[in-house]
Amino acid sequence: QVQFVESGGGQVQPGGSLTFSCEVSGITFDRLAVGWFRQLPGKEREPVSCIWGDSGNAFYAGAAKGRFTISRDRAKNTATMQMNDLNYGDTASYLCAATRNKPYCWDAFYRTGITGWEYWGQGAQVTVSS
Repeated sequence: QVQFVESGGGQVQPGGSLTFSCEVSGITFDRLAVGWFRQLPGKEREPVSCIWGDSGNAFYAGAAKGRFTISRDRAKNTATMQMNDLNYGDTASYLCAATRNKPYCWDAFYRTGITGWEYWGQGAQVTVSS
């Protein structure tokens, strides 16, 4: 049974930083792509970043490039997303997700969205407010 232990989220002022982490158990981490999606009320989940567990290849949404960094620690079965220079547009619920189908890691940003993402965490709120 695949399980996540997530941490992160909170409230921050514009320009501030937050960090998410997602520890995965129940499956070999190298088999997975792990990423974060975000969602606003009434809207579809959109991909933010993802990373391949084995190679570390990372992919980002345009709005995240240059501000967010995803990384992974294979020894700890953990992915981490560092978010810097947050702005009001980053306010959303953020969810960790994983898939055994690694091409979805990059295809999510272009065509497939949440399709193929098999495992989902509970999510946490990020609020950017002054």
